[in-house]
Amino acid sequence: MSKIEVPVMADLAAQGKKPEYLYWVGCAGAFDDRYQKVTRSFTKILNHCKVDYAVLGKEESCTGDPAKRAGNEMLFQMQALQNIEVLNGYEVKKIVCTCPHCYNILKNEYGELGGNYEVVHYTTFLENLMDEGKLNVEKSSFKNKKVTYHDPCYLGRGNKIYDAPRNLIKTMDVDLVEMKRSKSKALCCGAGGAQMFKEAEKGDKEIYEERTEDVLESKAEIVATACPFCMTMLTDGIKFKDKQEEVKNLDIAEMIADSLGL
Repeated sequence: MSKIEVPVMADLAAQGKKPEYLYWVGCAGAFDDRYQKVTRSFTKILNHCKVDYAVLGKEESCTGDPAKRAGNEMLFQMQALQNIEVLNGYEVKKIVCTCPHCYNILKNEYGELGGNYEVVHYTTFLENLMDEGKLNVEKSSFKNKKVTYHDPCYLGRGNKIYDAPRNLIKTMDVDLVEMKRSKSKALCCGAGGAQMFKEAEKGDKEIYEERTEDVLESKAEIVATACPFCMTMLTDGIKFKDKQEEVKNLDIAEMIADSLGL
């Protein structure tokens, strides 16, 4: 695996530099083996586009989203205030996130605790780079592939971001097909709201199984995702249905990086 140069905020601060963007990696992006691949893909794109950014590295902690969603407001505030102290210490103004859960809480719930930042999800960020002519997918690795896109709850219904992910996918000359439940009517993957970390409740079927059936019904060869929770649940669903040979689950950042030959 080739080494990727990733600037760290503390190192740049020691040189008297302030990068324009902080890339908030998130817990999954840092620790989950599968989502680390997405982190690498996105940083390759940032480097390719010569974006002025840095990461916090070891200074980054959990945003507190799982704690808040599980009802532990005290723990959330402790985690958030610690992060805000670090962010404000570096005078961070703009943050880009790969995780919709990190994006949502940093954008919408840190402000009341003194953390006011311009927060953008990576799909919107990359679409803006394309609009500015800084990012061009000239040769797609997925040309004519049948692709469907799963809307993450915290990106779609939570923050009304539906077009940017789809526009990125369309730049790769794919056959984009919608599931029967999409956009504002999309079905949750089953992991949000801290459900990822608790035992399943009584019922006839897991939510990820139901959502995977929507994916399979679309006849897509690839289900594109833009959230670590969704990636985990849909990958599990595809394995549960024993369809690993027929359907691949890829993050949009992975698809773009691959098409750019990064």
